[in-house]
Amino acid sequence: MSIPENTRPLTGPSPRFKAPAGATDCHVHVFLPGFEAQSGGPQIAELATVENYKALQQWLGLSRVVITQPNAYQGNNEALVKALEQFGPDVARAIAVITPETSRQEIERLHEKGVRGARIMQLPGGAVGIDRMLAVEDVIQDMGWHLMVQFNGRNLADYYAELEKIKGRYIIDHIGKFIDPVSADDRRVDDILRLIDKGNAWFKICGAYETSLTGGPDYADVAPIAKRVIEHAPDRVIWGSNWPHVGVKRAQYPSDAEQLDVLLDWADEQTRQKILVDNPAFLYGF
Repeated sequence: MSIPENTRPLTGPSPRFKAPAGATDCHVHVFLPGFEAQSGGPQIAELATVENYKALQQWLGLSRVVITQPNAYQGNNEALVKALEQFGPDVARAIAVITPETSRQEIERLHEKGVRGARIMQLPGGAVGIDRMLAVEDVIQDMGWHLMVQFNGRNLADYYAELEKIKGRYIIDHIGKFIDPVSADDRRVDDILRLIDKGNAWFKICGAYETSLTGGPDYADVAPIAKRVIEHAPDRVIWGSNWPHVGVKRAQYPSDAEQLDVLLDWADEQTRQKILVDNPAFLYGF
């Protein structure tokens, strides 16, 4: 079936924040022509191509990108591979869906293309959940890859023991994705800091609009969580735009410039350099 072309805005008023050279968007999705949604995932409303994202990248002043396999494609990583080829190895990496049954040959092929991690999604539509997370780590750990784990932070107690068992690096995604937001001194935020302090966990500033009840531009109910983690572990934080924002209805589509500008309020200049450039370069080998 034919998927409509992108109609999302790809340019607009410049962000207030001028991103530094090498700034990396660590969470985007692509939807390419010729690749249909797979069983178990959501449908694809419209395309989001590499050329579309390059226009947005130019608008926001970004340099590098990490593509995350969307739920729509489930375990079919071929659109991801094609996007990596179109972006090129100097500027792009990716997070794929890997299962415990994924062959060594396939993992090596994906690594050569630029994949550097496996997505674990403990929310509706996710292809691989936390119940298989440690088994997935077993098949990727000697590649130097990491896990990217998304869950409802309010349920962290259900997953904490499993997260503690992760041997290699992993990312706690989407600002912990508390649905609904909690206070910054909540015990579950304390637990996230403890996980980071173990030495192998990272934290992604991404998608505040998906959980915020107060909304942009400052996301006042999510910002305190992000600020607390940034202050506690500035060397362990990365940022993502979450473009093209498929997790919300079109009427709730956020300002893309706003997603970048939150860093002006959440981090100082030195820390923004770490979040956008230094930390992703270390984690993804740019």
